[in-house]
Amino acid sequence: MPDPITLIFRTAAGTETRVPATPGQSVMEAAVMNGVAGIEGECGGCLSCATCHVFAPEGLGTPGPDEDAMLDCTEVERGPRSRLSCQIAVTAAMDGAVFDIPAAE
Repeated sequence: MPDPITLIFRTAAGTETRVPATPGQSVMEAAVMNGVAGIEGECGGCLSCATCHVFAPEGLGTPGPDEDAMLDCTEVERGPRSRLSCQIAVTAAMDGAVFDIPAAE
């Protein structure tokens, strides 16, 4: 099993939560398993609810067509770094990456 890395989730208020993540799991799985507030993952990562919306760091790729369509359904308006965290696979290179959690309106 690969060594765990650390992901950082930051709220709109600036509060940071550091969580362990294993390469191969999704960013959403790491957040939900560690009780990160604001990342619900209601559909379990099936790309059908948009409750795992984050503003991802640069360089993690762009949304595929299905993810892009779901981003139009997020509670908070999408931005240029919007991604669904269920669609981002954790890699060792992401150690220390910061994911911003959109503020609920």
